[in-house]
Amino acid sequence: MNKIISLYTDKKNHPISKSDREFLERIAKKIYNSGLVTPAIFFLEIAKPLALLGSHLLVFLGPIINAFVQSDTYYRKIEVLEKPDNIEILLNMIEKLENNE
Repeated sequence: MNKIISLYTDKKNHPISKSDREFLERIAKKIYNSGLVTPAIFFLEIAKPLALLGSHLLVFLGPIINAFVQSDTYYRKIEVLEKPDNIEILLNMIEKLENNE
């Protein structure tokens, strides 16, 4: 009767929308242009299993963060980054930019 409970319940492969892909591409380009590719890859690989938990923390801190940083799409960005599949897409984009130097 032991059941494994997963926090990440959306296991289906949903295609990523064009706006979400553009958002991830912008992040990948910013990371590449900053020269912090290696630390970013390490951080993203470590944080990938905790993406859902981190997104819940950002939602909780949303009102405080929005007091200092005005962003109309704050919660949409959190929604994109809560899925480990999207983190993997971001990692692939960063690695592709790094390899195409």
